[in-house]
Amino acid sequence: MSRLSSSSYTFPLWTLILCSAFLIAPVQGSFVVDVTQSSYQAEENHDITLEWTFTTKPDTPISALKVFCRLITDQKYWTLYFLHDGVEFSESQDEKFSGRVQSDKDALREGRIRLQLSRLRTEDSGLYLCEVDTGYGRGYNSCRVTVSDPNFAKTSTIETSLQTPDHQDTTPANAGRSRVPVVITVIAFIIAAAVAGLAVHFCCQHQNRTKHPEEDETQKQPLPV
Repeated sequence: MSRLSSSSYTFPLWTLILCSAFLIAPVQGSFVVDVTQSSYQAEENHDITLEWTFTTKPDTPISALKVFCRLITDQKYWTLYFLHDGVEFSESQDEKFSGRVQSDKDALREGRIRLQLSRLRTEDSGLYLCEVDTGYGRGYNSCRVTVSDPNFAKTSTIETSLQTPDHQDTTPANAGRSRVPVVITVIAFIIAAAVAGLAVHFCCQHQNRTKHPEEDETQKQPLPV
């Protein structure tokens, strides 16, 4: 079977042709596709059920129904669910969803698309777009899913609690810094006092020498022989 390459994986050629019918088929009458919930928040390894509703007509067989649901993220897309003429094509489903998607066939007859996605992963986060073609109408709608890692949240909480004492330690450090100017002032005062004391001492010695010059002259005369 011939295959074409897509942005995320390879599609069978016939799958691309069938999916393109959603873009070509005209909208007939008043037909609405809606979502029961516009956004979902879940943790990794949990399950969620995505649900869309569409306008139905009495006695419309499920064999006329076409449904194409996919995950869109980072300019790539992965097929979540594909139904053509009432028949599910699991081989068109992306490998990342293999064995994790369950559909409700009875809900389809009531105009509801219910897809249970189990064992969630963080890479399952993104925009889920579902297109519906009933033969008498065509439309689409989307919802957003965010899957979080509980272990990452716990790690962030522990890191925050370990960083908290650092803010408490800043108070003693600031108190120590505030005493530095006082110590510097005291040292400067002691040095100034010492310099003043030395100045007074030398001044007194100079005055004593000025008052008794004879003693100095006597000391300078040679001793008699």
